[in-house]
Amino acid sequence: MTVAEKVRPLAQKAAEAGGAELWDVEFLREGPQWVLRVTIDSPGGVDTDMCERVSRALDPMLDKADPIPQSYTLEVSSAGVERVLRDGRDYQRYLGEYAEVKLFNAVGGAKEHLGHLTAFDDETLTLDEKVFLRADIAHVRLRIKF
Repeated sequence: MTVAEKVRPLAQKAAEAGGAELWDVEFLREGPQWVLRVTIDSPGGVDTDMCERVSRALDPMLDKADPIPQSYTLEVSSAGVERVLRDGRDYQRYLGEYAEVKLFNAVGGAKEHLGHLTAFDDETLTLDEKVFLRADIAHVRLRIKF
């Protein structure tokens, strides 16, 4: 079990205690140090007070459970308006929104495609009328259309 998987249930409780929903948990090395990044969301938006509430709720839970053997920095932040969509639940929530699909290999001469997320299933994702195999997608991110 990865550190992120061990921390996820604790982060879920802390997010709920702070009035937020858990978006993601990552444990990664950035330069010489380790970072536990907990990303939250809320229908009304996320502000610094909400991030602080979640962080203050999570910190003692992490101290008690001690799921991380090395030293690390805890970061609690918003998923942001240009968030990465990770799974079918996210795709369903943001159907109709403007998004960018980044592919592992170019399709139609490009690795990046923009459009509105119009459909998805277990094997494909559709931006406007362009259909992509989900296995070919590096990631999908919401984008602001100007």
